Amino acid sequence: MENEFRITTFLPAPPERVFRAWLSSEGHSAMTGSPARVEPRVGGAFTAWDGYITGRTSALKPYTRIVQAWRTTEFPDDSVDSEIEILLEAAEGGTKLTLTHRNIPEGQADSYKSGWEESYFQPMRKYFAK
Repeated sequence: MENEFRITTFLPAPPERVFRAWLSSEGHSAMTGSPARVEPRVGGAFTAWDGYITGRTSALKPYTRIVQAWRTTEFPDDSVDSEIEILLEAAEGGTKLTLTHRNIPEGQADSYKSGWEESYFQPMRKYFAK
């Protein structure tokens, strides 16, 4: 069974704004509509969706790339963290965001793929359209 996927969306905001929001407690909370806490640095911890998601930032390239170790409360206790990589590319009128999610526990990839669209990309498109 597949344990990784890649999805792409368009956001009506420049890459710098998306990058800064993702790595800000206030911005992340505002763009998803759910409480988040983010330490905006390599090695910094984060939580999102009221503690449902936790992890650490492992790599940053300003305004173009974010890599994070990522897990939810649904991961088996003995499961290693998965990894998300977010690539931000300037596009006409905004940003093309490509998210690759790797090392997902067996049987959970489809749920997270739809979760990214419903819980992140849909609210982010509305937030950045303001």
